[in-house]
Amino acid sequence: MRDYRLLIFDWDGTLVDSIGRIVESMRVAAEAGGLPWRDDAAIKGIIGLGLPEAIATLYPEIEDVRGIEIFRRRYGEHYSALESRPSPLFEGVAESLEAFRSQGYQLAVATGKSRRGLDHVLAGRGWLDYFEATRCADETASKPDPRMLHEILVHCRVAPDQALMVGDSAFDLRMAHRARMTSVAVGYGALPLSELLKESPSLAIERFEELRHWLDGDRSRQVLEVERYV
Repeated sequence: MRDYRLLIFDWDGTLVDSIGRIVESMRVAAEAGGLPWRDDAAIKGIIGLGLPEAIATLYPEIEDVRGIEIFRRRYGEHYSALESRPSPLFEGVAESLEAFRSQGYQLAVATGKSRRGLDHVLAGRGWLDYFEATRCADETASKPDPRMLHEILVHCRVAPDQALMVGDSAFDLRMAHRARMTSVAVGYGALPLSELLKESPSLAIERFEELRHWLDGDRSRQVLEVERYV
């Protein structure tokens, strides 16, 4: 068991139950622009990318920067309205994060959200100073490029083998692998574990508090959880 010092989390679908709002906002923006319907699986498949990259992947027929920006604005307006009441944390997140902090772990966020979007939701929770570091797709490279993880590691003065990345998308896991970091897949967000296991995560969990058990060294139940899927 490694001696981890830094825990890095994706936001949407990992800490916060916001996937439904993302799907709805994508559909509203598409409908306003006369773009075709995309099913839930297609939309969930681009969650984790920076918003311009996500839009371009989902709607390659939008060929100009202005069209992407219009879509982005419509999406942001609808999502921000929904977030006037913040999306709930997943079960076990609040208690586990507090436990991690009390145990001396540094905590960070690496997200496909914009800086404005992340700051908005962090402010809604009174969490603007909660994490040691945060990185957003519009201020660095989008996932799965490992640049945001490299920047967090430098800021926190932690080596890659002393950090782990926790996320619910294939982009999170690929980014961690490229940064030579331990990766943890969560199966309650955008993608099921059956998809995420294709990215060879170091650990797979179905409930957030299982990460806490694993880090505390109580691995017996977690081994059984992982073995259900491999």
